[in-house]
Amino acid sequence: MSSPSHRIPIMTTMEPPPGMIIEAVLGPCWGVTVRSRSVVGTACAGCQQIFGGEISALTSLAIDSRNEAMHRLEQHALGMGGNCILGMRFDSSELMQNTNEIVAYGTVVRISAAPAHAPTR
Repeated sequence: MSSPSHRIPIMTTMEPPPGMIIEAVLGPCWGVTVRSRSVVGTACAGCQQIFGGEISALTSLAIDSRNEAMHRLEQHALGMGGNCILGMRFDSSELMQNTNEIVAYGTVVRISAAPAHAPTR
C-alpha cells in the first residue's frame, strides 16, 4: 500500500527541512475523522482474534483513518496560508463503543529557502 502524496511537507520533528527557514508560525492546525467499525468488520476481526495474528480489517481501518486525518490536516494548513506542518502527531480516542476519533495535528508554518551564504576567504 502506497502513502498518499501531499501538497506541502508534513514533518514529524520541530525542525524545518534542510536549507529552509521559518518565516512565520501561523498556529496550531488539525485534521479529524471519526470512524466506526461495521458489524461485518467487527465479526471478521473477532474471527481473526481466535486464530491469532494481524487483524487485517482493523489494520486497513487504522491506515485509512490516519490518511484521512492527515489529508484534512493538510487542507486546514493550506487554508491558514501555510506551506509546511511541523511537529505533526496523531491522537485517537474512543467516542462511544466501536467509534473512534483520529486526530492529526501540528504547527502550521510558512517556510522559505535560507539565504545563500557568501563564501568566506
